[in-house]
Amino acid sequence: MATPDTRTQILDAAEYLFAEHGYRGTSVRAITTLAGANLAAVGYHFGSKAELMAAVVRRVVEPINAAQCAGLDRLLARTPDPPVGELVEAFVGPLFDETPAGDEGGARTSRLIVTILSDPAEEARSWTGPAEGSVRERYLAAFARVLPGLSPEELWFRMRGILAVTAVDRLEAHQRPSPGCVSPVAGEAARRWAVTFLTAAVSAPPTRS
Repeated sequence: MATPDTRTQILDAAEYLFAEHGYRGTSVRAITTLAGANLAAVGYHFGSKAELMAAVVRRVVEPINAAQCAGLDRLLARTPDPPVGELVEAFVGPLFDETPAGDEGGARTSRLIVTILSDPAEEARSWTGPAEGSVRERYLAAFARVLPGLSPEELWFRMRGILAVTAVDRLEAHQRPSPGCVSPVAGEAARRWAVTFLTAAVSAPPTRS
């Protein structure tokens, strides 16, 4: 097996450290030390720590986005207004596929997604580009067609909720449960439960003001 190049080693180290310690809790020196690279390598390959964060997140998120788009394409090829449950499945299914229980890579991906959603650092949230925006807008439009009573703001809140619930569930699937707690369910059962729960949540009547 070929040894990973310096850029890949830096990405691997940064993904691990950002997921464990957040953006501000991770120094460039810690990344290069773990990667076995010199301190200037981050600037050479990425330009800055913020751009490295963006590269790490995109490497993780792009396969998920691609699978989400493919799933939506399949649904829309069959009908312009897919059932809410099928939209939810197409949206969250790739998160389960990319974060399988019992896989260290899946564990890292889960932790990184939770970091993206919760890290107070602006750099953890400013990595998105046109591709990510396109996925979001396509799903928003599809959900809006089948849930016309929801305002765009409330619909986007519910979509963020889908991401948050799924990410936390996947994270717990990779962690040891606390004594006395029920172990998280892994595999197909967790996926089915998530789709059932999230479909009900997304389909709830609009909140009255």
